[in-house]
Amino acid sequence: MQVLAGPLLRRMTTERLTIWLMTTESVVVDLTLFQDDKMLFTYKSTQVADSHTQLKVGDNLYIQLLDIPLDTALPAQCPIHYDLRLNDTGWSEWAEDLVYPGQKLPFFVLQPKIKNILHGSCRKPHHPSQDGLLRVDSLLQNTDPKEWPSVLMMSGDQIYADDVAAPLLCVIHQLIPHLGIRAEAFDCIDIDNSDELHTDSPHYYARESLLPENDTNRSLIEQFFGGVRKPVFTTDTAHNHLISLAEMLSMYALVWSPTGWDIAFTDTSWMEPAGLSEAQKDSFAKQVVILKEFAKGLPKVRRALAHIPVAMIFDDHDVTDDWNLTAAWEKTAYNHPFSTRIIGNALFAYLLCQGWGNSPESFPKELLNNCQLALNHLGESDHDELVQELLGFSEWNYTWQTEPPLVVLDTRTQRWRSEKSIENPSGLMDWEALTDLQHQLKGLDAVVLVSPAPIFGVKLIESIQRVFTWFGKPLMVDAENWMAHPGSAYTLMNMFRHNKTPKNFVILSGDVHYSFVYDIQLRGVKRGPDLWQITSSGLKNEFPGKLLDVFDRLNRWLYSPRSPLNWFTRRRSMKVIPHKPETAADGERLLNASGVSLVSLNEDGSPNSIMQMCSDGRDIRFTLSEKEATWE
Repeated sequence: MQVLAGPLLRRMTTERLTIWLMTTESVVVDLTLFQDDKMLFTYKSTQVADSHTQLKVGDNLYIQLLDIPLDTALPAQCPIHYDLRLNDTGWSEWAEDLVYPGQKLPFFVLQPKIKNILHGSCRKPHHPSQDGLLRVDSLLQNTDPKEWPSVLMMSGDQIYADDVAAPLLCVIHQLIPHLGIRAEAFDCIDIDNSDELHTDSPHYYARESLLPENDTNRSLIEQFFGGVRKPVFTTDTAHNHLISLAEMLSMYALVWSPTGWDIAFTDTSWMEPAGLSEAQKDSFAKQVVILKEFAKGLPKVRRALAHIPVAMIFDDHDVTDDWNLTAAWEKTAYNHPFSTRIIGNALFAYLLCQGWGNSPESFPKELLNNCQLALNHLGESDHDELVQELLGFSEWNYTWQTEPPLVVLDTRTQRWRSEKSIENPSGLMDWEALTDLQHQLKGLDAVVLVSPAPIFGVKLIESIQRVFTWFGKPLMVDAENWMAHPGSAYTLMNMFRHNKTPKNFVILSGDVHYSFVYDIQLRGVKRGPDLWQITSSGLKNEFPGKLLDVFDRLNRWLYSPRSPLNWFTRRRSMKVIPHKPETAADGERLLNASGVSLVSLNEDGSPNSIMQMCSDGRDIRFTLSEKEATWE
């Protein structure tokens, strides 16, 4: 028996524990908890059975979720070691490097009051930067456990289903046969099933060619597979887009643990596919070097995720670029069975590997039974019916009852479609979802609000997106911001101004591939709440450096307090105070450095320290500059 990925600590409270794993065989679970040398609780497999759900994905792939209620509350703010035994084998037999030096077992620390929180997003394996999750492991190893952060919040793009390096796709195809996943039938393309897709016709660098060439599908190719090059903001393409459920699940295994690499890797794993152009050969060779370094760090990534509670939410790349950005995109993507299957498979994999552990009670037994039916009949009616069920599912958002509460928003599946044109960007949440959020926030003193896309972004970039939207080309610049849809922007701002709204909003975001911090103060009859927009992106991704420097400089010039342009683009009378990176030169506000953010909170829930722990080893704090305050 091997643990393909995990254990990942998910929602962990003093009264309930949630742990996720991927294993290569069916398991029975025993769990014992210790405080120092004192045994706190022992759960045998017979006791755990009602709290243990196991889904069989393939002959050699099972996904496990332990969601264990506790009769007696666990102590907080102290290490609790856990002995997780699978088929009576302990951690040293299936992950020999899982524990920190000097420890006999892995452990966790319950910190229900958030004093420190880690957050990051956008982890692309083949980006040349180092992996920001390695900084999480280093922090845990070198910090007194009583001072550990409460949560690691991963706010989107935990995988890149739509932007996959060809060498990584080769390794995925090496791993899949070992997992024994059933072939997934395709009845809408020339390839009959996933076995053929994974072996004889993998379509490296050319997956958009699977669609037949006609006028209807040409639009689908351009919008869904990235056939149109996107200038200004991104040059990423989707020509190695993951398609089958087996590919999606294998990707998760390969980004969170070294085990899948050990299973799949042979002398031919990095063999260059036939028929590549010279440019593709050059790209392939460079990506092999980057991916080898990425895989080398995965034992430490696995170790970190086994020691700190991890919260997750999807953004576009977990499924596909521009996911639900406009009503026109939705109409195109969901009216073709092939693209619907791809989106459905990505959502299915997200449920199994991410969403389930965020809020297990949101996924009823009936839905999980339907998941197992779909896994038993991939590509058949049970699979298609599950896809439709997931496309209509509305419980991806969730709240962890920490202090202050961690409220995580679904900004992808509850879109507010434009009333003016189906080509215009949709609002990130519709009126009903925002109204529900307002009711949830009433009476709270403070909240940590997670929005994958920043609520308050860089004004110049939002203006460029607005121009492209006016010309009917929002997809070309990923015109994805809260202010792009008047209805959602108006409703959101009214929510912030409500007299029963929290006094302090800490908003954690990612998505944009750079980092920045704003303190936003609303102007009105009386002082409104303090809103802190803290954006950290990416864990392993960065914005094109020279281009971001230009945007940063132009944004300061064009939208300074003295600029007439600033008066014509006001954000409903708010005072925006940027926090500059302490290493900033010439007034720079945007930090282009992959890594993870560490935010420390005061007693009232406002931040007292914001630091980007860069993947290259630097620690860069954001400092407040009152001189740059400007009414918008």
